[in-house]
Amino acid sequence: MATPPTDDRRTTTAPATDDRFAVPLRGVDVDSETRCAHWDSAVDVVALRFGCCETYFPCDACHDAATEHEAEPWPRDRFDEPAVLCGVCGATLTAREYLDGDGEALRAAGSEGQSPSGSRASTGDSRATPDDACPRCGAAFNPGCRAHRDRYFEASESDDNENDL
Repeated sequence: MATPPTDDRRTTTAPATDDRFAVPLRGVDVDSETRCAHWDSAVDVVALRFGCCETYFPCDACHDAATEHEAEPWPRDRFDEPAVLCGVCGATLTAREYLDGDGEALRAAGSEGQSPSGSRASTGDSRATPDDACPRCGAAFNPGCRAHRDRYFEASESDDNENDL
């Protein structure tokens, strides 16, 4: 279900950035919690930083619409740097924090990138697992984003499945 339309939506293209956010952010019809024209559900509240331009976008389609260069995912050797913005509380997360979720529980389970139970909520499931939520404020993130995370985060050559990221 889409969020109700508001007057606080903005489209920002290069070289400008959206001044509502503490990080450089661009996109199409972006609201104050980073939902965009392409992804507009209650859980579409992240913006991801791209390696090519060091800028955050709500999605890859926003990147393509707001820039004139090819998108490059966030580089693996920079996974310990801020690369994800929670649109609810404004916290910046490292790629590792975002991808691992509750890293301690995941390491104990021996499976990075998956919940300790080994399952994920479906896109239509509003119940976010701990790794589908902001570790700072608990806001639910869209678990369906994991299906295309390779668009946002560089995979290593050995990443043949999602458990290796």
